[in-house]
Amino acid sequence: MTMPDWPLFGIRLTCRAATLQPVREQDLPELADALPSDVGHDPRLELFDDQSAAQNERRLFCQGYWRALGTWSPSSWVLHLAVRHAGALVGVQTLEGDDFAVMRTVDTASWLVPSARGRGLGVAMRMAVLGLAFDHLGALAAVSSAVVTNAASLGVSRRIGYRDNGRGFVAETTGRAELQHLRLTVDAWRSAGHGREVTAAGVEPCRRWFGA
Repeated sequence: MTMPDWPLFGIRLTCRAATLQPVREQDLPELADALPSDVGHDPRLELFDDQSAAQNERRLFCQGYWRALGTWSPSSWVLHLAVRHAGALVGVQTLEGDDFAVMRTVDTASWLVPSARGRGLGVAMRMAVLGLAFDHLGALAAVSSAVVTNAASLGVSRRIGYRDNGRGFVAETTGRAELQHLRLTVDAWRSAGHGREVTAAGVEPCRRWFGA
């Protein structure tokens, strides 16, 4: 079901075996219950002492969804997409843009339930949102970062064509971690022909919502 005053809910992306649609309120309980223990959160967010680590993560996941909707603007937006495989909810793929009308750069984040990993879905879901960004919203570059020990995330980026773009540090609950930054340009995306594998529907009414 779509909402005329919130056309973003009408977006649908497909790539290989993955189908992506914006997370809806009714998806939250299932996705929160499926949240893997290795997802992590922004260490600046406050934790409740009387909640377990899993309870805190579920709460922060839901709050992140509501925050993205409530603070959406064409100049700064975060799109959370529910990922389905064979009809089952298996994860979330996020696409975000800050000052997108000027910078034309997007960032991504994602997670998959453990049982859905190792099937190429991580590549497919990332390609789906990059197809949206590059081929429908006019993005010029996409960036990504992962701790240097996260071989799975770095592997997804490099298989799609991202190139290393320096290193930095991030504060985590366990201390400081080293990050590998990566970048993919629209020219590299189009040269690889990845866009041919992505189908996007419901985007046109939303273009101005993205500052495109």
